[in-house]
Amino acid sequence: MNENVIINYSKLKTSLFFLPIFLLTAIGLFLYSHDSLQAYKYVQIQKDSFFFINYHLGQFPNIIYNITQLGDASVVLSFLSILILYAPKIWESLISASLVSLLASSLLKNIFLVPRPAVVFDNNSFVIIGKTAVGHASLPSGHSITVFTTLTILLFGFMPKKLSNKFLWTILTITTGLIIAFTRVGVGAHYPLDVIIGSLVGYIAGLAGIFISRKYRIWAWINNKKYYLIFILLMLVCAISLVSEIIDKNLIIFYLALIGLIVPFYKIVYASVKK
Repeated sequence: MNENVIINYSKLKTSLFFLPIFLLTAIGLFLYSHDSLQAYKYVQIQKDSFFFINYHLGQFPNIIYNITQLGDASVVLSFLSILILYAPKIWESLISASLVSLLASSLLKNIFLVPRPAVVFDNNSFVIIGKTAVGHASLPSGHSITVFTTLTILLFGFMPKKLSNKFLWTILTITTGLIIAFTRVGVGAHYPLDVIIGSLVGYIAGLAGIFISRKYRIWAWINNKKYYLIFILLMLVCAISLVSEIIDKNLIIFYLALIGLIVPFYKIVYASVKK
């Protein structure tokens, strides 16, 4: 499996960056042409679309609230922990990409300072699911960045060889990502453009992580069982975080993520002590 991932990554070209950069530029020009680059006008231009999406997705609160947790790093990493053993190259790219996405998210949020919907609109006028998101860090959506950073790495890492399968795999992956991303609008935490821009930034971060791991062997030690103790400790921290979330929110997604940790945890512990 790991060899196939390496081969897939070796085929990627930097031209893959062109489309997301073009789309981000197009969004910027659209906002500029509508005099909506300022935070207040940025919010107002998508007011109607926000209320429309929020209302319709908000009709399924339990489903939306569970799905949106897939943008939580502890949940995502729990489901992917098994790949530490079978496709460490995925994790090499994921770590690099996560650092890029974290930097991009923090930088952009501090630059734009867009107020959350709960800060701008009457909280009784739209659906809020879970804890009310407040503050001025709406743009871009951090959950959307996390989701698309991860899915981009999986998309290209496990890309099928057959053309028709490539098309189906790409459509499935992107659609899944957009569904998860737009739950952020459904729970009342973000505006539509927040998640679209976040998704594009996440895609770029994912690609960047792949190219960094391809050129530099920074995280090559991941494949060495001598360092499995690091992952064992990280998985324990992840498990504690998930248990805390279960106690706090009692959502099925956290139970599933915790179950997803059991097999890889056992296998990594076994591999680390096996002579």
